[in-house]
Amino acid sequence: MKTSLFLISTGFMLLCGCQSSTVTDIETHKSVNKTKKSTEYNIPKSLVRRQYKESGDVWERIRFSMDMPIPDQYLVNRYRQWYIDNPQHLERISQRARPFLYLIVQEFEHRDLPIELALLPIVESSFNPLAYSSADASGLWQFTSPMAIHFGLDMNWWYDGRKDVPAATTAALDMLEYLYKKTDNWLYALAAYNAGEGRLREAIKYNEARGLDTDFWSLKLPTETRQYVPQLLAIADVVKNAKSYGISLNPIPNKPLVEVIDVGSQIDLAVAAKLAKIPVTRLQKLNPGFNRWATSPQGPHQLVVPVSKAHKFKQALANTDVNERVKWYKYQIQNGDNITVIAQRHQTNVDKIKAMNDIDGDKIIAGQFLYMPHTASQVILDVELAASQSAAKKIIHKQSDNTLVQPQLITAASSATPQAGHTVQYGDTLWSIARVYKVSVEQIISWNNMTDRDKLTVGKTLKFYQNVQNKSQQMRL
Repeated sequence: MKTSLFLISTGFMLLCGCQSSTVTDIETHKSVNKTKKSTEYNIPKSLVRRQYKESGDVWERIRFSMDMPIPDQYLVNRYRQWYIDNPQHLERISQRARPFLYLIVQEFEHRDLPIELALLPIVESSFNPLAYSSADASGLWQFTSPMAIHFGLDMNWWYDGRKDVPAATTAALDMLEYLYKKTDNWLYALAAYNAGEGRLREAIKYNEARGLDTDFWSLKLPTETRQYVPQLLAIADVVKNAKSYGISLNPIPNKPLVEVIDVGSQIDLAVAAKLAKIPVTRLQKLNPGFNRWATSPQGPHQLVVPVSKAHKFKQALANTDVNERVKWYKYQIQNGDNITVIAQRHQTNVDKIKAMNDIDGDKIIAGQFLYMPHTASQVILDVELAASQSAAKKIIHKQSDNTLVQPQLITAASSATPQAGHTVQYGDTLWSIARVYKVSVEQIISWNNMTDRDKLTVGKTLKFYQNVQNKSQQMRL
């Protein structure tokens, strides 16, 4: 079936994920015609929501609302089988998604968007808000910097809205609505979300000029995009039919687990955690958008806190003087100062000053300012946590070639002696190797200090740090 692409503007490339981005000539995206219909993957509005809203599990609520057709396509079937063969992956994702999935589902329902798209963070980041790609895409929804700015996300020294789950979710849905308005087809919109609107437009024009079909499955798109859409459809099918596939998704209560609270002004996360009566590590996990030990001076000042703590937190906040919300001050560097002298004079240490000011070396410049912790403040104990969080470098999330790669923080390989090795042969992929040795792709990547962009070289030896069964017979897809 041929499908035309409507209203795609020339000269504009809207790119997300691992692609480069430009926002020139973009049209206003906020006004979306939600009544538009198309002949392919235009999901009808749900008429009855009572049944799944009464469910006790968000996953069940999602299942009741699903109605996107799942085609019998090779890649859809392949990815479905991968998830069936690796049930522990979705179990881990269910745990990561627990605080935020209800919030995301609510927003999709409020906008009357296909609920299957609420599963996109599984494809984009495995529901890890700290996920980062080599193309500077970051967060649960993998926004590049230009697209983040265009869709209203702030980014500065203090804060990165791409990692702020509620804020990034709003921006992602704005972007998806914009793309659907331009394409009138959800598979097109998903392809454009990954590869860019311009890439999609050119692929359709190429097929039209040759009299070829222009449905998604017929388009000549980047390999990643041709895998991206089938992967989402496969995940949707597995979630919908988890029981029949033997997949156990950890239940997530069908009720708010977190609340977004506007605290009104800058606040140290350590102070906020104390007022909320939760560990600062838990507060930071719920608020990964803050790169430092405090919210940004200019905002946003929204904090995500557990629902069970929200009421008392707001009460404690109202009873706390605004001057007590921050436990640090600014010091102007004087001529002759060095970091050691400043640390001694202010009864702190060099490492704390460097962490608070994101300084790598020892060079400082007279006239500039340093953020300094009050000596009695808890912030001096917690600043390293914020610094280490913002320094997470390689959290990967994309699949390359024929490999299904899920996000994993790249760490040094285990100091233990490798217990097995595999010599790469022609046709091997990380996915096929992981399947043969019954380990995860994430483990192979971590053990061998790799990224998703690294190519497997014939003859290279991959190390394994747990007992696996060596097999010379490789599975081929």
